[in-house]
Amino acid sequence: MKTFTEKVLDIVRGIPKGKTLTYAEVALQAGNPGAVRAVGSIMKKNYDPTVPCHRVIRANGTVGEYNRGGSEAKARLLRFEREN
Repeated sequence: MKTFTEKVLDIVRGIPKGKTLTYAEVALQAGNPGAVRAVGSIMKKNYDPTVPCHRVIRANGTVGEYNRGGSEAKARLLRFEREN
């Protein structure tokens, strides 16, 4: 049986290029809709290049933080993916 963290990482790996999910959507898909902050914590600690954590955004549509260059880098990556 997979841990919550493993489920979250698998869900985020499955987000297609150019698409996003909110932290809440990831938490819901992982089976714990109340664990939105936990999803954020998992993303903050993620440095695995196979997990596109930049594709997880806030519920209000803003990009939020990004552990690989900040919110500007995250926004740039998302724009690039949507355009290409």
